[in-house]
Amino acid sequence: MFQKSANKNIVYAVNDPFLQFWFRFVYKYYHFIEANAFGKLAEIVGRDYETYSGKMLERYFKEVMRESGVYTHIDSWWDRRGENEIDIIAADDLGKQVTFYEVKRQRKELDLGVLEEKVQRFRETTGMYGSYKTACKGLSMEDM
Repeated sequence: MFQKSANKNIVYAVNDPFLQFWFRFVYKYYHFIEANAFGKLAEIVGRDYETYSGKMLERYFKEVMRESGVYTHIDSWWDRRGENEIDIIAADDLGKQVTFYEVKRQRKELDLGVLEEKVQRFRETTGMYGSYKTACKGLSMEDM
């Protein structure tokens, strides 16, 4: 979000959940399957599943927001260094409102103070949404 089309920092992603899982865990480790090392593959899936499912949870909430029809922009943001990431920015340009979301699998891991610091960095970097009514919220699996 907020990248110019001529910018080289654009990220493309596979949209289909099955294909995402396939390329992340099956295709990447096909040699484990060929060697009948299914236990090792299960170990890798178990090791990386928390991160993978966190990204899928973000995607789920973005889709719910898109289907709601409330927002005119829904996306994520991260700074050039990759130090500050905002999981979801949902803006309503007509109502001049923007909500910044932090998504965690477990509600107890949410820290809105950290999110507010990231929002400050976002505003300093982009200059976006300065006049909009702003909210910071957390989402977890309990909000599904």
